[in-house]
Amino acid sequence: MLDLFRGEIRTICENGAFMDLALAIDIGGSKFSVGLVTRAGELVDRVNVPVDRAASADELFDDLDRAVQAQMIRARDHHGSTPSVVGVGSAGPITRNVETISPLNIHQWKNFPLRDRLSFSTGLPVFGDGDAKALALAEGWLGAAKGVDNFMAMVVSTGVGGGIVLNGQLLDGESGNAGHIGHVIVEPNGRRCTCGGRGCLEAEASGPAIEAITGRPPTQPTYETMVRTGRMVGRGVASVCNLLDLKLVCVAGSVALGFGATFFNSAQKTLDELCGLEFSKNARIVPARLADEGPLVGASAVGWRGLNRTVSAHV
Repeated sequence: MLDLFRGEIRTICENGAFMDLALAIDIGGSKFSVGLVTRAGELVDRVNVPVDRAASADELFDDLDRAVQAQMIRARDHHGSTPSVVGVGSAGPITRNVETISPLNIHQWKNFPLRDRLSFSTGLPVFGDGDAKALALAEGWLGAAKGVDNFMAMVVSTGVGGGIVLNGQLLDGESGNAGHIGHVIVEPNGRRCTCGGRGCLEAEASGPAIEAITGRPPTQPTYETMVRTGRMVGRGVASVCNLLDLKLVCVAGSVALGFGATFFNSAQKTLDELCGLEFSKNARIVPARLADEGPLVGASAVGWRGLNRTVSAHV
């Protein structure tokens, strides 16, 4: 069971007024989200900034930084506090602790030095991880996987990513990019992926992929599109459940949550068909409980986890 804070989780100082806040940042393929999150995981403020496809790398960071500075002012003026830490969840690939990031859907930020830029801008310690790994922390802390030692959290949105917890420990892998389920092959000889492969889950089930396949934005899906997308996700999830002995996968992201029950029923049906081993039977795929707050709560969890070295991913 994930427990980010051993001992008391403190949100209020002795005077009963000062909130201990993390400045949380989610770097997605289509938008940046910046918010303020308490040590109890309560999101108390947020702002979204669309990703400008025509902007340069520095102009994109300037857009993000304006939102960061605005939230720091909000922390002071509206919440009587100054953030203690910056936590980042970023689309990947990334290097450890987001020293650099290379989101596949933000071509301007190839090897972009995000950590140093944020550290200079805020004067705060910066800790970062992949966005889906951050989501796994959030869902294991407060969401659908609370009390579960072995699970995966997924984002199905502009991109597709995953974060895996085994025996209560968040998996990192050699470079910190463990869990990239978006690049599991689900359709042999399928569409070319931005990673260079073919038939990757991200190339078949992400928002941009759906629009390319159907000619319709993912906000206007047909029933058949929702069923197919669920089937593609079910194929990828089944491979992971069979490989790692998982019983629970919780899914967030605008595509998955927007498609709703039709998507999840299709994904579960595929999972039931493909998980026939005794240990993987009855694996479940469910909506992430924290919904659209999950990415920022997860980013804050990355920050608190990095700041507080008494943090453990296992109880």
